[in-house]
Amino acid sequence: FALEAQEGKLFKPLAYTKTFTLLASVAVALTLTPVLALYFLKGRLRQPEENPLVKRLQHYYEKILRWCLKHRVAFLLIPATVLITSLAFIFPKDIISSSIFFIIVIGTLLFILPKKTRSFLALIIITVLSIVWFWFAPRVGREFMPPFDEGSILFMPVMRPSVSLTEATRVIQIQDKIIKSFPEVEMVVGKVGRAESATDPAPVEMFETIITLKPKRLWRKGITKDNLIREMDAALQIPGVSNIWTQPIINRIDMLATGIRTSVGVKVFGPDLGKIEEIATEVEKVVKKIPGAVDLYSEKIVGKPYIEFKIKREQLARYGISIREVQDVIEMAIGGENLTTTVEGRERYPVRVRYARELRDNIDNLRRVLVSTKDGAQIPISQLVDIYFVTGPAMINSENGLLRAYVLMNVRGRDMVGFVEEASKVVAREVKLPQGYFLQWSGQFENQVRAKNKIAVLLPISLLINFMLIYMNFRSIIKSVFIFTAVPVTLAGGVWLLAFSGFNFSVAVWVGFIALFGVAVDDGILITTYLDDVFRERKEKIKTRQDVIEATVYAGLGRIRPAFLTTITTIVALLPIMFLKGTGAEVMQPMAIPSIGGMTIEMITWFIVPTLYSWREERKLTAEKGEENV
Repeated sequence: FALEAQEGKLFKPLAYTKTFTLLASVAVALTLTPVLALYFLKGRLRQPEENPLVKRLQHYYEKILRWCLKHRVAFLLIPATVLITSLAFIFPKDIISSSIFFIIVIGTLLFILPKKTRSFLALIIITVLSIVWFWFAPRVGREFMPPFDEGSILFMPVMRPSVSLTEATRVIQIQDKIIKSFPEVEMVVGKVGRAESATDPAPVEMFETIITLKPKRLWRKGITKDNLIREMDAALQIPGVSNIWTQPIINRIDMLATGIRTSVGVKVFGPDLGKIEEIATEVEKVVKKIPGAVDLYSEKIVGKPYIEFKIKREQLARYGISIREVQDVIEMAIGGENLTTTVEGRERYPVRVRYARELRDNIDNLRRVLVSTKDGAQIPISQLVDIYFVTGPAMINSENGLLRAYVLMNVRGRDMVGFVEEASKVVAREVKLPQGYFLQWSGQFENQVRAKNKIAVLLPISLLINFMLIYMNFRSIIKSVFIFTAVPVTLAGGVWLLAFSGFNFSVAVWVGFIALFGVAVDDGILITTYLDDVFRERKEKIKTRQDVIEATVYAGLGRIRPAFLTTITTIVALLPIMFLKGTGAEVMQPMAIPSIGGMTIEMITWFIVPTLYSWREERKLTAEKGEENV
C-alpha cells in the first residue's frame, strides 16, 4: 500500500484485492462455515486417520520427525545449508564478496557442527565445496520490473544531423522493406521527423518504426522475440545509422519519466555544446566495452548544415535598402512563408510560397536572388550579404538551466542495475571531466532504486508487525523465534527457484516475497499451538527425554494434515501462473516464483519447529531435575 509512482499504480490493486479476499474468508469462516456444518455434517463422521492418504502422510512424517529429533544437529544443518548456499545467488563474484561469503559459511558451520566434526579435514572439504558452489551458482540480478512483452517492436534508428529529408526518406524505405521481409512481421509503419504536434520535437534524423508481429504460432520454429530483434539488427546495419530497439508503450513511459528513449542513458551536462558532444562520444566508447551494452548512441549535437546570410550594412545604406527588406526576401523567398489557408470540405491546407527548389538548392543560385529597391531597381542579394555554409547544433537541449546531451543504450543479457553499477564505475575511472561538466545516469534503474529504498523500510516493518502479532499470541520470545525461522528458510527457497528460473530481483519479486512471509509462518503457528496444548495436558506425565519426544511426535501427527493442506493448496493455486503465456505473464510469474519456491522449502518447518520446541522442553526438564537434586 505504501508503494508509489509506477510500482504503486501496478501493485496497489493487488494489495486491495488480497486484503478484501482475506477479510471475506475470515467472515465466511466465522459465520457461514459453522452454519453449513450444522446442516450438512451429520451422521458418523470419519476420523482423519481413517483416510488412506492421511494415514500414509502421518506414517512417513512420523519416521522423518523421529529421525530429526534423534539427530537434531545433523538435521538443522539442512536448512542452514539451504540458507547459506542461497547467499551465493546474491553475492557478486568478486574478492570482497567471496571473502564475506566464505566467512559466513565457515563461521556458521563451526558454530553448528559438534566438536567431534570440527576437524581440519572437514573444514577443507566445506571450504572447497563452498568455493565451487559460489563460483558456479547462477547469479540473481536486479531490475525495476521484468521485461514486459507488448507484442510489437519500436525501431528508433538515428542518423547524422546533416542528413537531408530526401536521404532520410530513402533510408527508412529501405529499412521498412528489410523488416517486412521477416516472416514474423505482419506490418511496418515508419515515420521520419516529428509529427504534427508541438509535444514531439523530433528532428529529421530520428526515425520511429512500429513493427507489428504475427501471432507466435506463425513464427519460425524455435525463434524468440530477442532472437528476432538480433536478426533484424544484423540485417539493418546501414553505414551512418545507429539502431535502437525498444517497445512502443515502455518507450513513451521512459521518455515521460526520464526524458530518454532507451532503458538506460547517460546525461552529460556542461556550458559548451561542442565539449558536451566530445564527452558523450568518449562515454560511448568506454561503455561499449562493458558486457550487456547494446544499441549504443551518443547524441550528435553539432553537425547540422546551415546557410548563413551576413548582412553588409554599408551596402544597404548605399542602395537605400533597409535590413527588414532583405530579411523579408530571405524569409519568404528562400525559407518560405504561409500566406493563406485553403479550405476543402472539413480539411485545411496552408498555402506556402517560396522560390522553386532549383533556385535555392545551392549558394550560387542563392547569390542571384534579387532584392528590390525603392526606385524599382533589382539588386542581386550577393551584393548586400555574404552567404556561406556553417555547421551548428541540430537541437539545443537543456535541463535545470544546463545544456545537456544524451548517451543512449539498452541492456541485454544481464541485469540492468548490475550493468549500471559496473558501467558507472568504469566511466568515472576512465572519463576525465573538465571543471563545470558532470554526468548523470538515468533510466528505468532510477525507479528500481526508489522502489528498493521504499521496500527496504517497508519490509522490516512488515516483518516486525508479523513477529509482534505472533508474540502477542504465544507470549514467548523463544516460541516466536522458532515460528519465525520459516521466514529465512522460505526466503532461501524463493531465491533458489528465482535463480534457476532465470528471473532477477524486481519489485514484482519483492511483492511476491512480502506475500510469502505472511503465509510462511502459518504452519509454525499451527504446530506450536498444538504443541502447547499437548505439553500442557501431559505436564505431569513428562519425566524423561523420551516422554518429550513422544509428546512432540503426537502433537506433530495431530497437525500435519492441516499444515500439509495449507502448504499444498498455496502451491497448487499458484502453479497455473507458471504455465501462463501471453501478455502479462512476465510480471505474474516473478510474483508467483517466491511463493512456490518458498512454500516448497517451507515444508521443512514441519520438522524445524517440533525439533526446536522439543530441544527447549528437554532443556527445561533438565533444569527442573537439577533444581530438585539440589
